[in-house]
Amino acid sequence: MKKTTTPPEERRLTDETINSSTKPRKERKDNADRRRRQLLDATRRSIIEHGLAKTTLATVAAEAGLSQGVAVFYFKSKNGLLVETLRAHYQFYADTWRAALDTAGPDPRDRLMALIAADFSPEVCSPESLSLWFAFWGEQTFVPQYAAICREFDTDRSGAIREICGALMQDAEEQKVKQVAQWIDTLTDGFWQNLHLQPNRMTPAQCLESTRAMIDALI
Repeated sequence: MKKTTTPPEERRLTDETINSSTKPRKERKDNADRRRRQLLDATRRSIIEHGLAKTTLATVAAEAGLSQGVAVFYFKSKNGLLVETLRAHYQFYADTWRAALDTAGPDPRDRLMALIAADFSPEVCSPESLSLWFAFWGEQTFVPQYAAICREFDTDRSGAIREICGALMQDAEEQKVKQVAQWIDTLTDGFWQNLHLQPNRMTPAQCLESTRAMIDALI
């Protein structure tokens, strides 16, 4: 009888699955969450180093120090891994600006300035973070899943800006409030693009100062 062998990657995945099944449920969940975070972090690094098109399960596995089989086990495919990487990146951004609002107090101007400051914070506005944004944004037209995630999170943030502008412009017509909120949102995107494409032209601090000046001029 011909002897069959299991490929190393499949064997490692099988061993991991068997070992995990003997652990308590909470420990299994913690291990799974840790592996997922490890793979998502590796995907971000791969996109920054290789670009979105050249990021593969192989490059991600190499960055994570894991087998491709483990990546497939948790995310099914390259597309699944990229989709969840974009969602995680947006979730971090949303958590950052919401935390800024939570600590800003009730004054609407303070809240708006805090939200804008979060846009240009080192955690959000680093060269690495901007590379990820524009890598995914450039593919929205071709990948509906990317577009849906962007729309979901962008709508949430735009709504927060409109709500704050409404509190600041209580005597203004609703259309004017929406217009001013759109200008503020668009200006941030424009500064992010400049910082990404021409990083030596301006600093995040200068972009924040200019945005604050525009807000004071508008409201």
